[in-house]
Amino acid sequence: MHAQLKPLALAAILVLASTASHAVISTVAGDTTAGATFDRPVEDLSGLSGVGTAVPYIEYTFTASVAGSYTFLTTAEFDSFDFLYSPAFSSAAPLTNAMIANDDLLGLTTSGFSFTLAANTPYVLVVTGFSNTDFGRYSTTIGGPGVVTAVPEPSPQALLALGLVAVALGRLRATRQG
Repeated sequence: MHAQLKPLALAAILVLASTASHAVISTVAGDTTAGATFDRPVEDLSGLSGVGTAVPYIEYTFTASVAGSYTFLTTAEFDSFDFLYSPAFSSAAPLTNAMIANDDLLGLTTSGFSFTLAANTPYVLVVTGFSNTDFGRYSTTIGGPGVVTAVPEPSPQALLALGLVAVALGRLRATRQG
């Protein structure tokens, strides 16, 4: 982990531990540098940004095992911005399904919020920057009463296999009818 992120990550863990007794803590880390871009919403979700019109982002799809209040804290090398969506996120419609957002929680390089999650419901955390030039490494700590589990994206091989099965079933049906 980058030297500047270690103290912030430690502070995040202490904050989470003090706000949620018996909290289960998960960490997601990555780099938005090579991420796809989108026109991000403003913090109050009332419209789209005039500054962040092509901001690199990373999305993390997950579920929580237990309903309750969860705390999200992102520390980054850039001016980070967090968004939470449910049940899905589309960069083509970034206001759709948006639930909460935060820009500067503890300063320019931190963002986060507390939010009540339902159990076994898909959520998407989008980590991005404030402006088009805000990107780089980040670490997000999620704490709450249950386990946060990543929802895997279907692999290209699985999608290909599913397509081949559909083609085979279509041919079988056509053969039986003809």
